[in-house]
Amino acid sequence: MSKHAIVTAMAVALAAPAVMAQEVTLKVVSAFAENTVYVKRLESWMQKVNAEGKGVLKLNFIGGPRAVPSFEVGNAVKTGVVDIAMSPGAFYTNLMPEADALKLAQIPIAEQRRNGAFEVINKIWNEKANMAYLGRIVENRSFHLYLNKKIDKPDLTGLKVRASPTYRDFFQALGAQIVATAPGEVYTALERGVVDGYGWPIGGIFDMGWQEKTRYRVDPGFYNDEVSLVMNLDAWKRLTPQQREMLQRQVLAFESQNDFWSQDAANERARQARVGIQTISFSPAEATAYREKADAIGWAAIIKAAPESGPKLKAVLTK
Repeated sequence: MSKHAIVTAMAVALAAPAVMAQEVTLKVVSAFAENTVYVKRLESWMQKVNAEGKGVLKLNFIGGPRAVPSFEVGNAVKTGVVDIAMSPGAFYTNLMPEADALKLAQIPIAEQRRNGAFEVINKIWNEKANMAYLGRIVENRSFHLYLNKKIDKPDLTGLKVRASPTYRDFFQALGAQIVATAPGEVYTALERGVVDGYGWPIGGIFDMGWQEKTRYRVDPGFYNDEVSLVMNLDAWKRLTPQQREMLQRQVLAFESQNDFWSQDAANERARQARVGIQTISFSPAEATAYREKADAIGWAAIIKAAPESGPKLKAVLTK
């Protein structure tokens, strides 16, 4: 080997570790189980990130609730046990009640980035939970009440309904007896009559097999299904400018696909109808009052728990 070739080989060998050292691996978890559409889309996105970010940024999926229980995901991000989580804000209200405001947003994430809402959210998340709010990857679809007993007006008196923190207060205000149970236990609860119904987004009940035990869906929907990506703030600060730019660009690309959820909602309604799930519809006046009551109860709870930041979020998230 010539002297020039030896020098070149040595230079490449010395440079290689420096290049490799630039790549950072971030641990990612999901608050939802691996068989859900949320995780399937997350994994597809991560494959894209890892392919395009090779040498700069790598995302390592740790898993869903079996790795970190759903309602512990927020704390895992806050303390740095994991770097990034895909979760609705309702799952970490134990850290900050403001997180539940995301479900009440009346404007899409693209507009939130333009009107200053994104900066308001990030500042609060930074200060209250040691999190960087990266972006929202689910929107354009509502929550619904699913029942096995028919109702003809917005009154749940005498009904036992499974509810997450997302809509617990709303269902209680309608007269329901709230039953707290993990999503994985809902099928059995329906089968045994422990609950008469449950709250869930328009999509996802087939992932759990709940369509087999569900007879009705109440329309209209309420709130706005929200799933976002949050990151440990210290881990965010450790990223290089190049790594941050890469991650931000990829999150924006993920957000740009949010129209998927509008079509997904339409597909799910048709699919539910095909298996015999009937729609319960209220009169126009009752439907308007139903949704307005849901929003009023949601904001009242947030502003009561967070009197300083709650009004700020309402100002930038509502029309």
